[in-house]
Amino acid sequence: MAIWAIGDLQGCYDVTRRLLEKINFDPAADRLWFCGDLVNRGGQSLETLRLVHSLREHSAVVLGNHDLSLLAIGARSEEEQRKVNPDLQRVVLAEDRDVLLDWLRLQKLVHVDRELGWMMFHAGLAPKWTVALAEKHAREVEQQLHGNGYRKLFRNMYGDKPAWSPGLSGYDRSRAIINIFTRMRYCTPSGRIGMEDKGTPGTQAQGMYPWFEVPGRVERELKMVCGHWSALGLTITQGVHAIDTGAVWGGKLTALQLDSEELRVVQVPGRDMPAVVPGVQPPRKPQPERRTAPRPDGNGNGNGNERGEQRRRPRRHRPRGGGNGGTSQPGGNPHKPAPGE
Repeated sequence: MAIWAIGDLQGCYDVTRRLLEKINFDPAADRLWFCGDLVNRGGQSLETLRLVHSLREHSAVVLGNHDLSLLAIGARSEEEQRKVNPDLQRVVLAEDRDVLLDWLRLQKLVHVDRELGWMMFHAGLAPKWTVALAEKHAREVEQQLHGNGYRKLFRNMYGDKPAWSPGLSGYDRSRAIINIFTRMRYCTPSGRIGMEDKGTPGTQAQGMYPWFEVPGRVERELKMVCGHWSALGLTITQGVHAIDTGAVWGGKLTALQLDSEELRVVQVPGRDMPAVVPGVQPPRKPQPERRTAPRPDGNGNGNGNERGEQRRRPRRHRPRGGGNGGTSQPGGNPHKPAPGE
């Protein structure tokens, strides 16, 4: 048995299938954790969503900003749906759209497995959120997503403000929680998100910190795995394992084994060519991660790693070049691509 966390698929069906083959995924024995952003940009969102849905008994999924945007689009009129990009349009106009979207809407914002010692979310956590607080706030929004009022939530979830505060209420509170779980990269010690900062550490505005390096943040008792921030590349630091490695932008798709004593990373090449979003410049291809020297296998031929695994020591990220692309997402205009998300 193996438990694998997989980074942002973003509609890259062929790439996803190659990764599952490379890790020798066996649905009878293995389990998958998907870090969100299953759809958009890759051109095969319908096929990707159908694949993950078919694996629903063997996987855990958290929602990313692209997934929430797809759900919001699915709740609009057919006339409005025909105005969105063709990749998402294929999903919302498909014969099995209700099955797929109803299932997607019932997924979580945070997944916690204390026995395994891991938690998963798409983007980030507020500096003062413990594991228990993160679960509590996620459940608040999930109750709305899973209930009859989800359409009203989708109409009110767009916007960069307000910043998180425990005293928030109503849709302001829900929006702030959604933005933290699905959009956060940088923030202040008080939890205000730097929405305009999307590049590698060192490029952000003064007073902003990567969410996992904010001074005064609480310690979490679980290891964390997330996606969303492809400009980072594979980053393991502060108990955080960020595994969005830009598959849709010509980078790689990454799987991280969670139940192994030693970290095991398996990757496959992403799309050959970045998907084009009208009016948005795609980011540069993510920089390759630093690799440790292969371990001898007794024959002087490296570590004999036939499955493409890379064994890594926990490390801190180093600033690298690159950026992110764009699409509509929670916290922005629901009708236009938002640069850099």
